[in-house]
Amino acid sequence: MPRGAQAVSQAPNRPLPQAVATAGSAKEATRKRKSVLGISFQKERQLGNRVMLFYLVKELFLYFAICFVFFFVVFFVNQILLLAETVLRQRVPVSKVVLLIVYSLPSIVAQSAPFATLVGFLMCIGRMATDNEILILRASGIRYSFIAIPVLIMGLLISLLGFAMNDYFLPLGLLKYNRLRKEIIQNDPAVEVEANSVKHMNGTTMVIGGVDDDGVITDLVIFDKDSSDRDRVIITGRSEVAKSDEPGILMQFGMSGATVLEVDRMNNKSFDVFESQKIQLNVFDSILIPSEGVQPREMTSYDLWKIIQIMKKDENVKYKMMNRYNLEFAKKFSLPFGSIFFALLAFPLALIFGKRDGQTLGMIFGIIISVVYWAASILGQMFGVRSGWNGFWMMWGPNFFIGIVGLLLYLALRKK
Repeated sequence: MPRGAQAVSQAPNRPLPQAVATAGSAKEATRKRKSVLGISFQKERQLGNRVMLFYLVKELFLYFAICFVFFFVVFFVNQILLLAETVLRQRVPVSKVVLLIVYSLPSIVAQSAPFATLVGFLMCIGRMATDNEILILRASGIRYSFIAIPVLIMGLLISLLGFAMNDYFLPLGLLKYNRLRKEIIQNDPAVEVEANSVKHMNGTTMVIGGVDDDGVITDLVIFDKDSSDRDRVIITGRSEVAKSDEPGILMQFGMSGATVLEVDRMNNKSFDVFESQKIQLNVFDSILIPSEGVQPREMTSYDLWKIIQIMKKDENVKYKMMNRYNLEFAKKFSLPFGSIFFALLAFPLALIFGKRDGQTLGMIFGIIISVVYWAASILGQMFGVRSGWNGFWMMWGPNFFIGIVGLLLYLALRKK
C-alpha cells in the first residue's frame, strides 16, 4: 500500500483517545452534579424536617401554655374559695392568708400540668388535622411516627418538670402550710369552729351545731378513741373554745353538761357512760399534725422509699399502713408522669376524630377525659387507703389504661 494512503488511513484514529477522555470527564461531571444535587436535596429535606419539628413544638407548647393557665386558674380559684370559707371569715391576717395560698401553689401546678398536656395536645393536633396540615405532611412522605416524636418528647419533658415540682416543692409547701395553719389555730381556735359543720381531723370527728357571736358552741358531738382504743362519743349542749399556752395543746373545749359514752369495739355489750356538769377537753396538735411526725405526702420520693424499706423489715407494721406508704410513693410518680400517657393518647385520638372541628372536639374530649381520670384517681386513693387495695395499681391503673388505649388507637391509625 502506498505510504501516503497508510498515513491517510491512520489519521482518523489519532483523535480517539482524546474523545474517550472527553466522554469520561463528562460522565464524571454528570455524576458529581448528581451527587451535589443529592447532597443539596438531603440538606434541604433535613432543614425542612427541622423547620417542621420546630413548628410542631412551638404549636404544642403554645396550646399547652394556654390550657395550663386555664387549669391553674380553676384550681387556684378553688383553693381561694376554700380558704375564704374556712379562714377569711374568721378574720385571719391577710399576710398569713397570702402565705397559705403561696404554699398551696406547688400542689396546684402539679395538678394542672398533666391535664393541660391532654387538653392542649388534643386541641393543637386536632386543629392541625382540621386545617389539613397533617395531610400535607403525610403527602410529602412524612410518617406518623416522625410526627409523634415531638409530641412524646414534649410529654416526657412536662412529666420530668412535673415530677420535680411534685417531689420537692410540693412536700416543702405542705410542711410550711401545715405549720402555718397550726399557728393560726393556736392563736385563734375559733378558726376551726364553724356553725352546722362536720370536721374530720386525723381519726377525730366533730359535729358542730350552732355557734353564737361569742364563739360559744351550743351543740357539740365528738367521735374519737380513748387511751384503750375504745370508741368514744362525747355529747354536750354548750362548749366554750379557748386557746392554750401549754405546748402540744391546740385548743381547749370547756363543756357544760357533758355525757361520755365509751364502747368496746370487740364487745358491743360492754360500755361505760359518764355524766359531768363540766369537762375540759384538751385538743392536741396531733389531731392536725399526726403524732408520727412527717406524713408520706410531705416527704420526697427518696426519703419515702427509705422509710418503706425500713417498714418492710418491721414485722409489726400493719398491711394498711404499709399499703398507704406504697400508695403515696406510687402517687409521686403516677400524677406527673401521667403527662406522657396523655400525650400518647392525644396524638392518635386527635387525628382520628379531628377531621372536622378538631380544636373544639379536642377541648371537649380533653375535659371529659380529665374529669374521668381525676375521679378514677380519687376513687383509687380511697379504695387503697380505706379498703387496702394495692396502692401501686390504684395509682398507676388509670395511666396504664390510657396508655393501652393510646397504643390501640395509634395502631388503628397506621392501618388506615
